[in-house]
Amino acid sequence: MTVVVLAGALANKPGNGGEAWVRLSWLLGLRALGVETWLLEQIDAATCDAEHIAWFERVVRRFELDPFAALIDDAGRVLSGPPAEALEDACARADLLLNVSGNLAFAPLLALPRRRAYLDLDPGYTQLWHAQGALGDALDRHEELLSVGLALGSERCPLPLGGRRWRAVPPPVPLDEWPVASEPPSRGFTTVASWRGGYGRVEHDGRLYGQKAHEFRRFAQVPRASGADCEAALDIHPGDGADAASLADGGWRLTDPRAVAGDPDAFRAYVQGSLAELSPAQGIYVETRCGWLGDRTTRYLASGRPAIVQATGLPPSFETGEGLLTFTTPQEAVAAVEAVLAEPERHARAARRIAEERLDAERVIGALLEDLLP
Repeated sequence: MTVVVLAGALANKPGNGGEAWVRLSWLLGLRALGVETWLLEQIDAATCDAEHIAWFERVVRRFELDPFAALIDDAGRVLSGPPAEALEDACARADLLLNVSGNLAFAPLLALPRRRAYLDLDPGYTQLWHAQGALGDALDRHEELLSVGLALGSERCPLPLGGRRWRAVPPPVPLDEWPVASEPPSRGFTTVASWRGGYGRVEHDGRLYGQKAHEFRRFAQVPRASGADCEAALDIHPGDGADAASLADGGWRLTDPRAVAGDPDAFRAYVQGSLAELSPAQGIYVETRCGWLGDRTTRYLASGRPAIVQATGLPPSFETGEGLLTFTTPQEAVAAVEAVLAEPERHARAARRIAEERLDAERVIGALLEDLLP
């Protein structure tokens, strides 16, 4: 039997249902393929507390992953899950380590799997940080580099790749966990987002790349201009009150993401209760044309909910315009909203079709394993 260890931040992000689904989608997709699948998360001992451990245990129990899920600190001490000997055995037997954003850095375990793949969720940040030396040898310790930046390496994407090949992998969706929403939507256009995200701006070759906040400001008036009902479950600091007021003036209704999407089930209910997604993207994804495709967007599509998202340079093979609509200007965003409102059922069917044909976890992960484990 194939053995895969997935390392990724779960305990590190308590109360974030959407981030939990990023890791769960890989884990559940691997398990559906009959792969012996382990979750191994490394967390900084200085920041880990009871809330982090409780969140980790709650999520893995909810999806019956707990016999194969462990949380360790940066010295390799087990904080939750099977004992250290079992983890060493699993890593030693592993055909592949999928290291999400390089979460696992503990050298004795990192060295054990037969192959190691770095899974990049933040194209642009990762490549620029590496070029600047900020990641040290984190990428070099992996034989394979994977990214949800579907245009990395293309002529349109200027990101430095350091002579390495980045394999494009769309975010997988376990379709059995994300069926077509069975009830009519109770909300209009929605998104779940962080105003500034976890990273600051990145400067490279004299250019300063933007964050989500900078793009959101550009599209603050889209709800009012389109007349559509729009809600953002937005993590925004009280210090950004002027921006919150500007969004509200533009027609965005703001709500607390922890209140409406604070665990995996609540996040799923929020997405499936929406008519469609409407969201800008991180400035760096837009400006580098890296072809970033967000995990959140894939959940809307799988649920039969259309997605209207800011263009990030998706490759031509990833068709847009029906089900998945992209925009570069406020006027284009308004037109996309109007198109979905005019033919919601057509766009809903197209959204699910995209998920089935391009994002199905068993297809995406199965094809990847065939390539990485000949």
